[in-house]
Amino acid sequence: MMFGNCPWCGGSVGYGTSFWSLGLMLLFGLLVIAGVILLVIWAVRSSGAHARTPAATPDAAMEAARRRYASGEITKEQFDEILRNLGG
Repeated sequence: MMFGNCPWCGGSVGYGTSFWSLGLMLLFGLLVIAGVILLVIWAVRSSGAHARTPAATPDAAMEAARRRYASGEITKEQFDEILRNLGG
């Protein structure tokens, strides 16, 4: 049974599909799947880049401790403990 002529499929479409048309369909399907996978990987990587924050340095942590001590958020003992933990 023939549904139509297809010059790039070996002459027929439908039940009479040729080896080459099946190969092309398989190749196209694999390319589509690979494209979707690459698109998902790209989307995940690009969205993760915005969520990352730079690592806090000891200097930034010491400055934050000094600011908290100056504003009265932490006691002298807490401030000294933070400085000891940070190595300063």
